[in-house]
Amino acid sequence: MYDAIVVGARCAGSPVAMLLARRGYRVLLVDRATQPADTVSTHYLQQYGLAKLKQWGLLDTLVAADVTPITRMVISYRENVIAGFADPYEGIEATYAPRRTLLDPILLDGARAAGVEVREGYTVRELLFEGDRVVGVKGSTGGGEPTEERARIVIGADGSQSFVGKAVGAEIYRTIPAASFVYYSYWSGLKTDFHSRIGVDQQVGVWPTSGGRTLLAIMKPLDRWDEFRTDVEANFLQVVKDIVPDIAEQVADAGQREERFTGMRYPDNFYRRSHGPGWALVGDAGYHKDPITGQGISDAFVHAELLADQVELGLSGQRPLDEAVADYVAARDERTASAFQFAATVGELALPAQLEVIFGALAAHPDNAKAFFNLIAGATTGEQFFHPDHVATMLGRA
Repeated sequence: MYDAIVVGARCAGSPVAMLLARRGYRVLLVDRATQPADTVSTHYLQQYGLAKLKQWGLLDTLVAADVTPITRMVISYRENVIAGFADPYEGIEATYAPRRTLLDPILLDGARAAGVEVREGYTVRELLFEGDRVVGVKGSTGGGEPTEERARIVIGADGSQSFVGKAVGAEIYRTIPAASFVYYSYWSGLKTDFHSRIGVDQQVGVWPTSGGRTLLAIMKPLDRWDEFRTDVEANFLQVVKDIVPDIAEQVADAGQREERFTGMRYPDNFYRRSHGPGWALVGDAGYHKDPITGQGISDAFVHAELLADQVELGLSGQRPLDEAVADYVAARDERTASAFQFAATVGELALPAQLEVIFGALAAHPDNAKAFFNLIAGATTGEQFFHPDHVATMLGRA
């Protein structure tokens, strides 16, 4: 009998398992993949996400790996360009965008070191119920015989298509349709800062990752999907040339694409019911927003810790377990509401008039730009940044 079973061992699952194990609980962590295994990702870790790794004692391992620090960002909307970086946040002066084949094993090793029992290559086939309460899982490793494992809570950290969420019938209670698709790949031979540049109905992202590679990504509206796929490479490079011609020249002169293109139509932005009798969802399983703001990994860390705190209250008997987990969901929803709406809006690649005016103010004054970079870092909240008084101050400076 485990205290918790966590399904999914990536950016949300490994941390929540690790944190519960560090507090003395018996935790089983399962994943159908075996690390290192790649997955579609924005890669980027803001300072508030790195701060969690630092608190958990894992940041030094990441920094010591072959991953390039990022200390300058260039963000633009059409002709308005802002460049700079956030102030140090909890002593962190750089950010990183590691490949998931590097980051996910670090997280999984952290869980193992905490005493988590890990089963890779393990597929959950069904949940076990007593009445309406989830009490465990049934699954197998490879083609082996299925086993049943029981726990006081089962946590689904298994992505936007969550098996756990589907098995408990967790409904989506807020949704905004996805507006765009993404294609990306990796180049060697490039030297560049972090770029997130929006042109007319298209976007380019460029940032150094790990292993000496640079990620180039493009976004376009969903209705251009079929047309784009007729010649992915030519259409991809044309978007780069349209928005960041200097980087396009570098790609042509010195760049070497090292991997195939990866493309994905984004799932809709959603909140899914994330708690019930004996179960909870964390990470993309319960909450997914447009990847254009690149907050998915950092948010997974924050929410994993928030869930671990509430689960501990329940497992220790300080509060009823289901009640404590319900409070995790309420806090998550409240803290992410503005970021959820902002990401969905920006993901349409055409800002409404009010946001376009604000972006012009960011480009017009360095103090405004610094405030925006501090928002990205996690030093201020969206509610603080977009408060009418702060917006008036920025417009006054501009």
